[in-house]
Amino acid sequence: MPKKITKKMSFAEIIQKHPEAVEILSDKGMHCIGCPMAQMESLEDGAKAHGLDADEIVRELNEKIK
Repeated sequence: MPKKITKKMSFAEIIQKHPEAVEILSDKGMHCIGCPMAQMESLEDGAKAHGLDADEIVRELNEKIK
C-alpha cells in the first residue's frame, strides 16, 4: 500500500512519490506546482494560497493513489 499523502507534505515530495497527483492538483487550479519556489511549499500552504480546503484535496489524492 502506498504511503498516504498528508497536507504537511511538500509539492516536490507528493509529485516525486505520486506523479498521478499532478492532474488532480492542476484541476484544482494549482498550476504553480511546477514552479521551483512552490516545490518546497506544503500542500496545506498551497491550498490556503488558492482558497482551497487542504483536507478535501488530501482525501481526493489518497483516493486516487489507492
